[in-house]
Amino acid sequence: MIDHAPSPSTAESSEAPSQPEGPTFADLDLPAPLQRAVATLGFTTPSPIQAQAIPALLDGRDVIGVAQTGTGKTAAFGLPLLTAVDPADRSTQAIVMAPTRELAMQVADAIGSFAHDVDGLSVTAVYGGSPYGPQERALSKGAQVVVGTPGRVIDHLKKGNLRLDTVKYVVLDEADEMLRMGFAEDVEEILSYTPATKQVALFSATMPPAIQKVAADHMTDPVSVSVARQSSTVTSVRQRYAVVPFRHKTGALARVLATSDADAAIVFVRTRSAAEEVGVELVARGVVAATISGDVAQNERERIVERLRNGTLDVLVATDVAARGLDVERIGLVVNFDVPGEPEAYVHRIGRTGRAGRTGEALTFVAPHERRKLRAIEKTTRQTLEEIQVPSPADVSRHRMKKLLERVPERAEKGRLGIYTELVGEFLATSGTDPAQLAAVLGAIAVGDEGPGTRTEEEEFTGASLKGQDRPERGGRDDDRRSGGPRPSSKGYTAYRIGVGHSHGAKPPAIVGTITGEGGLTGKDIGKIDILGSFSLVEVRGELSEEQLARIGRARIAGRALRIAKDTGPKSGGAKKFNPRHDDRGDRRFDKRGQYDKRDRTGDRYDRHGARRP
Repeated sequence: MIDHAPSPSTAESSEAPSQPEGPTFADLDLPAPLQRAVATLGFTTPSPIQAQAIPALLDGRDVIGVAQTGTGKTAAFGLPLLTAVDPADRSTQAIVMAPTRELAMQVADAIGSFAHDVDGLSVTAVYGGSPYGPQERALSKGAQVVVGTPGRVIDHLKKGNLRLDTVKYVVLDEADEMLRMGFAEDVEEILSYTPATKQVALFSATMPPAIQKVAADHMTDPVSVSVARQSSTVTSVRQRYAVVPFRHKTGALARVLATSDADAAIVFVRTRSAAEEVGVELVARGVVAATISGDVAQNERERIVERLRNGTLDVLVATDVAARGLDVERIGLVVNFDVPGEPEAYVHRIGRTGRAGRTGEALTFVAPHERRKLRAIEKTTRQTLEEIQVPSPADVSRHRMKKLLERVPERAEKGRLGIYTELVGEFLATSGTDPAQLAAVLGAIAVGDEGPGTRTEEEEFTGASLKGQDRPERGGRDDDRRSGGPRPSSKGYTAYRIGVGHSHGAKPPAIVGTITGEGGLTGKDIGKIDILGSFSLVEVRGELSEEQLARIGRARIAGRALRIAKDTGPKSGGAKKFNPRHDDRGDRRFDKRGQYDKRDRTGDRYDRHGARRP
């Protein structure tokens, strides 16, 4: 069983491509329960990395595997790992370290699926951004296999919830990514808790000096296995780039999306914070967009991906790890908002499009000083990327007008145009307006071009600030209103209160995406957002109907129902003062000098004034 009980993942099933020739899984010396699990999952022929790594690991050898994501490495280390574990022994016998929460959950899910027929074997995932309680209880019951992120693993070690002195098998998955994210010291500390006689498997896409040092310090006569470096990309993807200064990227992205004919698009960014910012900017411009990163819970991730598949979501903003294993046929465009740090990451990103015989496009934004990275990508892919100019605001209006005109014959054939013909005729007769000019004006209005005014076309499609969007408050402070009435709303907007706030991990993209998705609204219908300690205030243009309130109220963010209602002011009893040394539940976060204790219960970072750190 899997104690964290995530939804089923397709991560490993998509990592085991069939090979026309070579050994089968039946040829490997796997125990009968694992053979049955492999057959149930539909695996027949090992991938190259599996064929090389599994025999060596079954022989008890340490292994260094150089392989990209999507090559089947989870099964390569997961199946031998399970042969080393004794289900009758409740102590922790294997630990897998992964760089992100998302990956830890996927790996735990995959290993759990391999162990489906192994009675009494427990796989537990531990990761930051999630409550300690369920993880503590799962560990206390005895978890033979623990999969976790380095920071949370250390937390449990320090609290005495986890012991590693009985570990036989250690896996470092995506080791280069862990070290790139600053986990080098944490990994060293965790390894110091394990016996010297353990078996170690290290998997990494690249082998920089830091990884080589880990191997030299903690591995014994390791066997090196690798699969050929991915040096070409699918020919069905048209690869282009545009030179865009950083400050103009968001506006450029909005114009690219507005002029694309793709059914759906993925926008790749480097960091979680960038994903949130870009997602909010797009939603504010009326784009039907959502964000996934390491901060998004697995059930919410699956809900977002399903919306992408069924056509209710057009644009997904994602980090590299969060998008792994994602296979959606509708994706016709990949935009690299940031140039990937490694050429291999570029190959993985653009592989999200051009699938199943379809064609796709990939566009990379390159800052003027990043041309060297571009050349490295071209060398790796053995292709020359075509330079293009980002569409102008006029191009956006032209594209929208062309799409509008394409609908004319179909709409004319449907009929019921008498009232419009009559009104247009009356207007032309009394105004003296040229018919072509009237058509042009109606077209401009239809595509959203209101002409010169307070908000110019350039502001609409380039670096305009979020309309009515305030940055969330930072102190985790509950409502501090002293008057008995509700907070004044912007003109034309109604303030609503929803039951999620900072203490629940609420973020602007999730709030905007949920309200617009469930309420049938657009980003332009959302005004000011104030995220407070235990709830949030959101301004919505006009008023929501009872049906909209019911749908939005049932939706969940971070596992909590929104329970949306009109804002009526503070509850009786006045405001609850925020104590910067304690969280909303009174749990101590700081020492006596007000310094942040980084081993606090939730993993959140705050400064001495109670402001949340990024």
